[in-house]
Amino acid sequence: MSDPTALFEVRRDGFTISTDRARLDRDAVYRYLSEESYWAAGMARGVFERAVAGSLPFGLYEPDGAQIGYARVVSDHATFAYLCDVYVLQAHRGQGLSKWLMQLVVEHPALQGLRRFMLGTRDAHGLYAQYGFTPLANPARVMEILRPDVYLAGSPRFPP
Repeated sequence: MSDPTALFEVRRDGFTISTDRARLDRDAVYRYLSEESYWAAGMARGVFERAVAGSLPFGLYEPDGAQIGYARVVSDHATFAYLCDVYVLQAHRGQGLSKWLMQLVVEHPALQGLRRFMLGTRDAHGLYAQYGFTPLANPARVMEILRPDVYLAGSPRFPP
């Protein structure tokens, strides 16, 4: 098994995708997730920081070094992974960057040989299908605890 903490960095046409946590523009990622995404709107900064710390983050950077995309994978690096928080800024879409990001996520050495790799999406099924993701084979077997309002201010379960 590959070391999930080992630096993984690939360059193409001046763009870079890297798992280097020190390179992440945490302010920009947090701003996008908490203010622009439908899935993490209102997330507290402390929750965001814990999420990054407990995941394998992928930053997408333009040639000048500015962060323009992100994805993170929650995994045990042996049997299971969950892909989340995937985005490419609107101004940079249509250039194949989200496809490149997805390619590198699913090809990451620490994410090989997994029995199950999951994600949730409202509107990007076509993108994820290109990388082998399909609807649940047996949805009756999958259960969840869903707290859609957990990021609202004052949530007793997950304080800021």
